[in-house]
Amino acid sequence: MTGDESFIAAVKPLVDAMGGIMIPPDEAGSEDVVLAWEGVDAVAVRLPQLADSLDHILAAMERKEGRPLSELDRKAKQEVVRILEARGAFSVRHGVEIVASALGVSRFTVYNYLNREKGA
Repeated sequence: MTGDESFIAAVKPLVDAMGGIMIPPDEAGSEDVVLAWEGVDAVAVRLPQLADSLDHILAAMERKEGRPLSELDRKAKQEVVRILEARGAFSVRHGVEIVASALGVSRFTVYNYLNREKGA
């Protein structure tokens, strides 16, 4: 494995976790992030739109839990909301609605979980 290939392999888990796409550096657009290794452009990363990132984060949380988020108990759902708030999920347009749907609860319940965290 070459140095560039090792670097690309090292950053791939991070790019995947963000929901980004790795592309050749010569195909990078103005919104893409080009990563250099030892002074040479190694790979470009196309970042997802914010709304797509939230969907990606929710899917990753479901994979981690091993079941749909809607099947979690109340305490676990509150923890999911806490993590999502820390990651900025509720700054995305319709973030509360998207999360409420994924958790199988109402928007009101998500707001209650958020207010509970702020009061703690």
